[in-house]
Amino acid sequence: MNPLTRSNHLFGPLFSDPDSEALWGTDRFIKGFVQFERALALALADANMVPQSVASEAVTDIDSFVPERQKIATHMVQDGMPVPEFVRQLKAHTRPSALPAIHTGATSQDLIDTTISLILQDANVRFEAQLAELLTALDALNDTWGNATMMGRTRMQAALPISVSDRIATWRNPLMAYADRLKTLRPQVETLQFGGPVGNRASLSPHGDAVAAALAKNLGLTNPVRAWHATRESLAECANWLSLLSGSLGKLGQDLALMAQQGVDEVKFTGGGTSSAMPHKQNPVRAELLVTLARYNATQLPAMHHALVHEQERSGSAWSLEWMVLPAMVTATTTALRHADDLIQSIESMGQSAP
Repeated sequence: MNPLTRSNHLFGPLFSDPDSEALWGTDRFIKGFVQFERALALALADANMVPQSVASEAVTDIDSFVPERQKIATHMVQDGMPVPEFVRQLKAHTRPSALPAIHTGATSQDLIDTTISLILQDANVRFEAQLAELLTALDALNDTWGNATMMGRTRMQAALPISVSDRIATWRNPLMAYADRLKTLRPQVETLQFGGPVGNRASLSPHGDAVAAALAKNLGLTNPVRAWHATRESLAECANWLSLLSGSLGKLGQDLALMAQQGVDEVKFTGGGTSSAMPHKQNPVRAELLVTLARYNATQLPAMHHALVHEQERSGSAWSLEWMVLPAMVTATTTALRHADDLIQSIESMGQSAP
């Protein structure tokens, strides 16, 4: 991600926040890898691939494992991913008798993709809460100012009078649809990845599907019929949802920025942005940011569609493209929702020539 989007950067508060950053941080990925290996050890026992005593030993060793992160980082460029060194360290830490329950039947992509599914699970919980908060704020705004009149505008020209409620509906209705759509999307993206070396679970035959079912249950994820190593449409659909949501928030921001123009004066905010040269100005900063973040996600979406082209059973280049793009889109969207809620909460009045 661009360093300007880091929350501790000078520009960071515009484009990110600590919670968004932590969602995709090193700690979260390491936690996910550990979650996967722990759940796998238990699943192998559930499927009678290893004795329960071996799985118990493995879980004990996994729980006490503290990886050398700098060593993992050192091997990143050589391996192209953090998992090989993570697994080497985990196996070196594990007692010999428990090794049959460590990483058996799994491959690096299983750990990374499943961890991303777990991260998206956390992100989706936050999206649900943020959407609910924003819809509540819009309902309160409508209760207060919905009956006021304002000029409806088509092609940015005065058309016919409308109510404030009419304008709010164009912001609220798409958000309701995205909240409903998220309920359908969540099982598609919060899904286990478990296919082994070439995606067919053959290394655990005939128990591969049983291990996958137990593993998905242990992690609280859906269990697909087969691994999705090279079929990435669910993540592309997730990115599409993110772009649509941020695009609708951008429409809300664009409308409010235009309504705040001097001479239009259809909305009044508390705490507008100041100018270093013109003290009389109150810039609609949060409204502008919603437009910026919408355009950013719209620009990123084609990259996720490029990542659909996964060659054969696994891609390196298309897969790693997702690592760059999807976290940025999730962060942009959750940041946009935060700005939108703050923006709506800051409205003092709406309607024709708002006082």
